[in-house]
Amino acid sequence: MLKMFRYVKDKWYYIVLIIALLFLQASCDLALPDYTSKIVNVGIQQKGIEDGVPDEIRESSMERLFLFMDSEERAYVEESYTLESGIYVRNKTDAERRERLNQIFGVPMLAVSGLSGESEEAADARTQMGLPEDADMFEALGKMPEEQRQQMLAEQADKFEEMPESIVTQSAVGYLQNEYAQMGRDLDKMQTDYLVMSGLKMLGMALLIMLAAVTVTFLSSRVASYMGRNLRNQVYRKVISFSGAELNKFSTASLITRSTNDIQQIQMLATMIFRIVLYAPILGVGGVIKVFQTDMSMTWILALAVGLILLVVAVLFGVAMPKFTLLQNLIDKLNLVTRETLTGIMVIRAFSTEKHEEERFEEANRRLTKTNLFVNRVMTFMMPLMMLIMNGISVLIVYNGAYAVDSGTMQVGNMMAFIQYAMQIIMSFLMITMMSIMIPRANVSAKRIDEILRTEVSIHDPETAKHGDADVKGLVEFEHVSFAYPGAEENVLNDISFTAGKGQTVAFIGSTGSGKSTLVNLIPRLFDVTEGSIRVDGVDVREMELKDLRGKLGYVPQKGVLFSGTIDSNLRYGRTDATEEQIKRAAEIAQAWEFISEKPEGVDSPIAQGGTNVSGGQKQRLSIARAVAKEPEIYIFDDSFSALDYKTDVVLRRALKQETQDATTLIVAQRISTILHADNIIVLDNGCVAGQGTHKELMQTCDVYRQIAMSQLSEEELANE
Repeated sequence: MLKMFRYVKDKWYYIVLIIALLFLQASCDLALPDYTSKIVNVGIQQKGIEDGVPDEIRESSMERLFLFMDSEERAYVEESYTLESGIYVRNKTDAERRERLNQIFGVPMLAVSGLSGESEEAADARTQMGLPEDADMFEALGKMPEEQRQQMLAEQADKFEEMPESIVTQSAVGYLQNEYAQMGRDLDKMQTDYLVMSGLKMLGMALLIMLAAVTVTFLSSRVASYMGRNLRNQVYRKVISFSGAELNKFSTASLITRSTNDIQQIQMLATMIFRIVLYAPILGVGGVIKVFQTDMSMTWILALAVGLILLVVAVLFGVAMPKFTLLQNLIDKLNLVTRETLTGIMVIRAFSTEKHEEERFEEANRRLTKTNLFVNRVMTFMMPLMMLIMNGISVLIVYNGAYAVDSGTMQVGNMMAFIQYAMQIIMSFLMITMMSIMIPRANVSAKRIDEILRTEVSIHDPETAKHGDADVKGLVEFEHVSFAYPGAEENVLNDISFTAGKGQTVAFIGSTGSGKSTLVNLIPRLFDVTEGSIRVDGVDVREMELKDLRGKLGYVPQKGVLFSGTIDSNLRYGRTDATEEQIKRAAEIAQAWEFISEKPEGVDSPIAQGGTNVSGGQKQRLSIARAVAKEPEIYIFDDSFSALDYKTDVVLRRALKQETQDATTLIVAQRISTILHADNIIVLDNGCVAGQGTHKELMQTCDVYRQIAMSQLSEEELANE
């Protein structure tokens, strides 16, 4: 599958941009749970006060806090604040300094809160210090010797260090709330401002996520479409270059499926790869990092979730994977049956075998449907199982988190963030598993396409091409030619030798399967000879460029082939620059102009796919006219007159004789009447030359030819000839 991405390497900048946008989207997605946590912890529980670091604090309050700090901590705090009119105002600080200040302020604020008022802790401290009930505790502490005070502070610090950090921070926040209230600040407004600002930030991130997702979808669709286009072009060009040997390896239905359905599977997967497969690991890894930053005590729950997901995926794909390969083969089979039915619809109706063909289609359709249902039924278990795992993990997190919140080791917002991060991590695995439904099938398609692209073409241009001798145009020479189809044990042709020169007509006749069509197909190199050599204009055809060789030939196949378009576009197929006069003349020679001129649109009349809107004889005459319009050096007629009536055949051959005086003509025929006047007739029997010569010579020397002649013509007709 990864090999397919080399067809989009020139769009690398799109891929880089997609990856950058995915990281942006993931960073925003991963930031949202943190904001949710802060809204609960800070915005709701702490009334918008983030931590125990005051923005402003009265000088008297700060002096009390200083009592519970050592000299180093006090100096650090004094560096971070400026005293203005009896108020300490915090200087601009970075995150590291703020974290350090939060640690410094936590215990002193907790201590001051505990020793203030009429609390039991304050009473115990007064008793320990021997102070009356109305004495100022903090004034007495300030007057204590430094050594005694530090000893007392150390005892308090040891007691506070046993408390969870979250409780210390919340106590510090409670102290600040009281301090801000005494300073006259509106705590409700502070809380509202914090919630509104956090909400706006979350909306901004949601907007960024949307824009990134839309852009990634747009770009990934472009890249995938570009990949599909390139693959279709590559497969088409490769198939066009195939010789008969390669075409026999792949069925037509399979080539159509590989060029359409298989490439579509890869294109769909490519779109999803950029949107999901690349995004899921980024989100998953980022979620794990965030979980470690949020709380380490419940990471075992995530490990359990991931393990369960991998187990489910492994079991499901162990069952479904073999069916994915079978699925594409069954689509090939369905296409094959459909194509055969549509192509042979007239024969099917003529033989009243509609019921049989319906059963064939139904069987192919039933097997494909059954396999599809099996795969889909297996995959339907995936989503419910994944949802069960996700919901189970949520319950487990809440269950464990409740104990942590109760013991003060975790805040409610942190538990909510942990649930969200856990869902993001599980969702990333879920996205990959959902993609894994498409990946195996697309991987099978990629292998099938790669099989075409890796197939070595057996017939190709030589490294150093030779050109024919200009003085011997139209010369065709067969020298001890033998041929066997790839994989066959026996030769179809054995030791064929003859020469056809400019202006000559050489005909081939023989029983069905004697190798006539195979012989002439060797000249344009539809196949290569097994032994011997074929020379055109004095050069072995294997040493000529295919374009140069085939440019010399005017080939009319056994079965007339027309392409969708117009009559004019079909006649110009071999020579696009032909004039209207040349097209008309070619049609007249092929005896096609009469029916062309009768059509309302003339040469601009439409031709349906495969020429289904013209008769067999008309199709054959248009095929001959197409070859004549090319004005080649060598004409090859592969039983191209079989659909013509006797009168048209005679007139056409007479006109062709005039046209091909300066060209070499090779004719494959079944009818003796077609080749009676050929300069050389070669009789084939089981792939061997049974006789060679003119009609009169063969009647006297070749039994095979005589039997064919007598089976087609009466003795009187033969005598007249």
